[in-house]
Amino acid sequence: MISSEILTTEVNIIDSIREKYFLKFGNTDKIRVFRSPGRINLIGEHTDYNNGFVLPASVDKAVYFVISPREDDQVILYAADLDESFAFSLGDLSKPEKSWPHYQIGIIEQVQKMGLTIGGFQAAFGGDVPVGAGLSSSAALECCLLFALNEMYGLNLDRFSIVKMSQKAENEYVGVQCGIMDQFASAFGKEEAVIRLDCRSLDYEYFPFPMDEYLLVLCDTSVKHSLASSAYNTRRLECEQGTAILQKYDAKILSLRDGSPKLVEEHKEELGDVIYRRCKFITEEIQRVQDACDLLLEGNMADFGKKMYATHHGLQHEYEVSCPELDFLVAETQNNSAVLGARMMGGGFGGCTINLVKKDAVPEFEKQMKSAYLEKYQIDLPCYRVKITTGTEEIITN
Repeated sequence: MISSEILTTEVNIIDSIREKYFLKFGNTDKIRVFRSPGRINLIGEHTDYNNGFVLPASVDKAVYFVISPREDDQVILYAADLDESFAFSLGDLSKPEKSWPHYQIGIIEQVQKMGLTIGGFQAAFGGDVPVGAGLSSSAALECCLLFALNEMYGLNLDRFSIVKMSQKAENEYVGVQCGIMDQFASAFGKEEAVIRLDCRSLDYEYFPFPMDEYLLVLCDTSVKHSLASSAYNTRRLECEQGTAILQKYDAKILSLRDGSPKLVEEHKEELGDVIYRRCKFITEEIQRVQDACDLLLEGNMADFGKKMYATHHGLQHEYEVSCPELDFLVAETQNNSAVLGARMMGGGFGGCTINLVKKDAVPEFEKQMKSAYLEKYQIDLPCYRVKITTGTEEIITN
């Protein structure tokens, strides 16, 4: 898909990366420019590994590649934002000490594993996806490069293949066991629409998310507590334990996706306090995604916002993956009539809150949140305004 409009910010970023490409490589005759966005998730947290539903969207913070083919088998990558280069040959995909090239090398490894052939290339890349804020800059980078190679070398991959290969690159080469949501949202995004993705079947459907009256604002706690990775593994195990107990009463239950809040309630005693609360949250959250989509079809943004608050309450008290900083930011919004909904976004223990705010009230909202957070934690609060935009694409520039 080729973008017909390029916003001023995007033009400035592309111009900057093109300029850096030129300073690094010289001639820009054969260059092509590709873009892949970061993503947000509106509702549906921790439901992916329970085969449930998620509700992501791609946003107007993106990774850009300025890229051209080479005559040899060399790959030269230039990370414009870091001012660092890395070169290797297509015949040697060994893992370097530097971590940032792992994502690109992982993509090339997947291309080779599919038995596809590409030539060498040189690329400068960068963008405005804030790293560590939970917008999945790594997925954007993977999808962007693979989409570019697909177009340059006529690999005939469809978007589904690009998504699955990008996920595999992160799983197998980078060594991060991510689900498929991040890459899917980056590649399949659509302007002013969210994607309801079934994490079991990978069926998906778009739902309208009008941005004329509202903006989504991310408030970045700037913290990441050390519990994150160990707690994530523990939650997965607890969900599996809950599934095993419920399965005794219905053999069709293969994951919490197949359960229901009612069934969980019926076996509360046997599940025990902790497992009960985990199962309660997941089964309710899976249902919440479905209900939220119905509200979007009705254009009922006020009640959609209430679902966001309900998700945060569950993540805080039942799934227990929040942290004081996230809870403070959500609590700060609750008496603000300009905020329809707020919740923590992502795995937990840090990262961002996502806030649905009336557009004309955004400057005052950001001012209040920054002031309150600075007073409470002595941390300057980064705020990112995001709009929902199209997914991975080639940008045609003059």
